[in-house]
Amino acid sequence: MSASPVTFSLSDLRERFAKLIPASFAVRDLCAFWMQPHNGSAELVILAPTTHPLLDLFAGRLSPLEEGQTLLQCAKSHPNARVLRQTFEELTPRPIGLSTSAGTGDRLGLATPGHVRAFRAAGRGIVPIFAQQSIREMQRTGRSPDDVMTDATWGAFEAGWRLPVGADADHLKTPEDVDVCAAAGFSFYTVDPSAHVDGAADVEAPDIIRKKVEALPWTALECTRADLVTRYVARSVALESRALTLDEPSVLRAAAKYGRAVAHVAAIHRHLAGKGIPFELEVSVDETDTPTSHVEHVYVASELRRLGVTWVSLAPRFVGRFEKGVDYIGDVASFERDVAGHAEIARALGPYKLSIHSGSDKFAIYPAAARETRGMVHLKTAGTSYLEALHTVAAIDPALFRSIYQFARDRYPLDRASYHVSAEVSRAPEPLSQKDADLPALLDQFDAREILHVTFGSVLTTRKPGGRLLFYDDLMGLLRAFPEAYASNLERHFARHLKPFAARG
Repeated sequence: MSASPVTFSLSDLRERFAKLIPASFAVRDLCAFWMQPHNGSAELVILAPTTHPLLDLFAGRLSPLEEGQTLLQCAKSHPNARVLRQTFEELTPRPIGLSTSAGTGDRLGLATPGHVRAFRAAGRGIVPIFAQQSIREMQRTGRSPDDVMTDATWGAFEAGWRLPVGADADHLKTPEDVDVCAAAGFSFYTVDPSAHVDGAADVEAPDIIRKKVEALPWTALECTRADLVTRYVARSVALESRALTLDEPSVLRAAAKYGRAVAHVAAIHRHLAGKGIPFELEVSVDETDTPTSHVEHVYVASELRRLGVTWVSLAPRFVGRFEKGVDYIGDVASFERDVAGHAEIARALGPYKLSIHSGSDKFAIYPAAARETRGMVHLKTAGTSYLEALHTVAAIDPALFRSIYQFARDRYPLDRASYHVSAEVSRAPEPLSQKDADLPALLDQFDAREILHVTFGSVLTTRKPGGRLLFYDDLMGLLRAFPEAYASNLERHFARHLKPFAARG
């Protein structure tokens, strides 16, 4: 290929293209790339030699310039995002291994620039997962895996992120869930077998436990009850602080509780491995009512390993309450003892990371989690980015926020059904009782915060009579009109999440 390289400096280009977003500017393969505002959103602009083959890969509006240069203006489409990831390979999600990592869920598709700023502000040593959303959240927001991946790609590029990233297909329950996320290019797959966890086994009588163990899917588990007893009863696991010895009642109870979940995870892992793509697996047993004991952790990890499952992180159900969008509820010292034991097991039987699900705003436990895991930890946040969007709305358009809040109060009794939350509408301040200037503070009131958190799907997808979306267009229009306000709120909020996990020194 004969082509002259782009010789313009950023300062030269900013003089010629006043709308250029400086953080996005990059030169790659003789071409200059940047983002600039366009029609209430943004577009990708490429300045390249007229004969450069990249001009044929991106779809957009061509404008010949002087001296053999061509300008190409590209919409933020799925195909263009895929080509951008191929051009800037660091934006292609990949397995990130045992590095400290954090996922920053984005239900609106606008939060990644603020997330990037937060990772930079927090310090080094944390690998980001900008593209993270559960199948449940995608269904409730009307988004697809491609939407999640594309929005994260454009947001990261616009903010100038040029380091490795992952992409988390969260809380997958079926092979079909895996398929649609694999097609979109996700690299991190969180298997949620919670429907197969028998929480009642924690308290049931021994004779019921024995019957449940007998009824386990032994063919799928590739062993027998006798094998289970021989393998685990009286087994001693050498941990750093003690030896953990397994007795028969504890082993049988662990199998009754988690045996079917283990079989389900193994089946999903085989399905994923059969695709021949690079991936890493997270196993999540956190969405249950009862904590995962240390013996149960040993059982789950040992059985998964025996069945050939490989995973990078495991999310136990820790002690205390991990409700959506609010701080940890429980005794912090008890959590510290609990996470210390789980971390020792993860080092002894792995190593693999521990994952903190429902990790949004759990500020009280971050220091202990970072310390006890020695950095082998994954923090998973979700709806707190949406709450920061509402925080932005409350400050800029009080009338819109007040309408959303009233609607959320009305929807909460129905929308709370699939979440572990304890907020009560009766304890949340009345919308009309609040002055405009006081509305942002509702995001700090426990009940109002949880109510706003779990009603996101209804807020974003409910339509007026006649078909127009009730809130979505106004909400998104405001955030697009005030990107700096939203990004600044996200930077402040997420830096607080990330700093306890950043590398020291």
